[in-house]
Parts: sequence; structure tokens; C-alpha cells
Amino acid sequence: MEPASPARLYASAVGALLVVLGVIGFFYGSSFGSPGTLGHTLGAFRTNGWENLLWIVVGALGLLLAGVFSRVYALAAGLLLTLLGVWGLLLDPGSAILGVFPAAGANEALNLALGILGLLAAVATPQPCVERETAVS
Repeated sequence: MEPASPARLYASAVGALLVVLGVIGFFYGSSFGSPGTLGHTLGAFRTNGWENLLWIVVGALGLLLAGVFSRVYALAAGLLLTLLGVWGLLLDPGSAILGVFPAAGANEALNLALGILGLLAAVATPQPCVERETAVS
């Protein structure tokens, strides 16, 4: 049995983590306003319905794509989460990214950490070799 690639481990672990955080987050903050009433999930993350939904969708995609497209997922999720983390750091505390995703403290730290890990996992995983058949005339 071949060992799992860094991208596959990333897609599985981060996918599961984000789905769990998103589901738990709905118990703390489920408002879909902009950004609406914010809950403090696990005492650290400022969440609302949109943030929870984003985490669940990105996490579920990780779990679904962990087998075949894990490198693509690690790269895409890494770029998205890094972008959200940097964007949130550029905003004033208490602001919201695109007016809906809360930006404050632990959210940016989580996004940046998972984003950078995703980029590293994508780089550390070799691209699959595709053999081309050459036509002999």
C-alpha cells in the first residue's frame, strides 16, 4: 500500500476539521445577516451562518476530493484560505470580508495557518505523471 501524499493528508484532515468547526459554529452563531449577530465558536472564532457554511462547503470538498484530486484541492483551498486570512488582517477589527464573513483575530490565524499548510502540501505532492502515447506514422 502506497503512503498517503501530503495533499491527501491535508484534504482529509483539514476537510474534517472545517466540517466539524462549521457544524459546531451553527450552535454559536447562525445568523445570515451581513455580518449579522456573531457567535464566538469555541470562545475564539467569530462566526455567523455564512462563515459556518463556508467552512462546511470547503471541508466537505476536501473530504470528497481527498482521493483523486487532493493536490488540486490543497492548492485551491490553500489559495482561498490564505487570501481570506490576509484580507481579514487588512480590515479593521470588527469588520467583515465582503460584508458577510467576520474578520477578527482567531479567524485570520486559522485561515492563514490552514492556507499556508495547503500551499505547502500542494507543493510537496508531486504531480501525477501522464504517459502520452505517440503515434508512429
